[in-house]
Amino acid sequence: MKSFESIDREVPKGNGRGFINFFKISAPNYKADADPEKFKSIRWATFLSATVAYALYYVCRLSMNIVRKPIVDDGLFNETQLGVIGSCLFFVYAVGKLANGFLADRCNVRRFMATGLLLTALVNLVLGFSQMFIVFAVLWGLNGWFQSMGAPAGVVSLNRWYDNKDRGTFYGFWSASHNIGEAITFITVAALVSWAGWRSGMIGAGIIGFVGLALVLLFMRDTPQSCGYMLDREMPADAATSAAENNDFNKAQSAVLKNPAIWILALGSAFMYISRYAVNSWGVFYLEAQKGYSNLDAAFIISISSVCGIVGTVFSGLISDKLFRGSRNVPALVAGLLNTAALSLFLLVPGEHFWLDATAMVMFGLGIGVLICFLGGLMAVDIAPKAAAGAALGVVGIASYLGAGLQDVMNGILIEGNKTMVDGVAHYDFTVVNWFWIGSAALSTLLTLLVWNAKHSDK
Repeated sequence: MKSFESIDREVPKGNGRGFINFFKISAPNYKADADPEKFKSIRWATFLSATVAYALYYVCRLSMNIVRKPIVDDGLFNETQLGVIGSCLFFVYAVGKLANGFLADRCNVRRFMATGLLLTALVNLVLGFSQMFIVFAVLWGLNGWFQSMGAPAGVVSLNRWYDNKDRGTFYGFWSASHNIGEAITFITVAALVSWAGWRSGMIGAGIIGFVGLALVLLFMRDTPQSCGYMLDREMPADAATSAAENNDFNKAQSAVLKNPAIWILALGSAFMYISRYAVNSWGVFYLEAQKGYSNLDAAFIISISSVCGIVGTVFSGLISDKLFRGSRNVPALVAGLLNTAALSLFLLVPGEHFWLDATAMVMFGLGIGVLICFLGGLMAVDIAPKAAAGAALGVVGIASYLGAGLQDVMNGILIEGNKTMVDGVAHYDFTVVNWFWIGSAALSTLLTLLVWNAKHSDK
């Protein structure tokens, strides 16, 4: 551990004050012992800690999805109110993903990621003791901003520590953190809820978030240059105060905003996120209300998609790098078709059929795993300037989570609007909801085809 404690050098205090200075990119360390073997261990520690920590970010984001039905059953909130609460996170997250994507390019990503994880864990803890709608809506909205600090920090860290030839492979491994986090949530938080009620699920998610915070602080590092490596590709220590360096960032980020292919990818990702978060946010509710599963069984079935998503995500970058020479088009198309087919199987076959529903979630997980990696970021990063990886992710992110927020509001309204009460028992008609989910997946696939010939930028 001692070898990691002294190498993450920060910008001298005289170069700024307080809050801004705290988040500045670490200064290059010209005196460090640049042992190649030590570099490998530091890089692996940084990569693995960022990956696991972002998985635990997800636990603090998805906890609400597990407790929706128990909250309705307790009479605390109705379906529309839960849709509004969920959408508060997504809409704020969308704006935050764009803003924090641009900021992360210029920041100490270790501190950036740690700060967001600390605050999102605190939100979950507080909500475990709350019962007011306005408190849930406001704090869950703030949680969206804190959550939006995680992905940009992870992507910028990858860009700093790995060369272009390895980007797809390691981006794929890192993107598996989404699915790992989902699996942890649907298993551990559901178990807590079944054991001790929905409040224990929220509190447990907060505690898990603090575990991720400890990993970031102990093992993650900001830049190779701060550890004495790659000094021939120096990361500027004073990026916030150097006009020339700021102009480089501004030029690269402006190119992202002017690239129509990135905006088409963003729209395609938005529709993909509608289908993705429809299942993540309302899948457990759907299986309980429409097919009669228990909360724990429904959460287990949805968790299958998360586990299989790890396989799809991990192998997506590796396969595209090795078999398609860095092109993502063919695997993205196959994944889009698989996503649409899986939703059709899951939603259009009525009744409780465990193995059929589980098979649909295997297909859905594999497809979404690939799409999260490619359509949710990597394809945009591929065609963006290297200095604007965070900005490219931000553009895709704002569109993606506007779509995610839209689905939460729409699903809440549609589900409650098609509910009837018979002898005090709620009965739901999910027909419109089903086609909303399937149609979104199909539109995402069609939009992805429009950027088939998009060119890579010079890095």
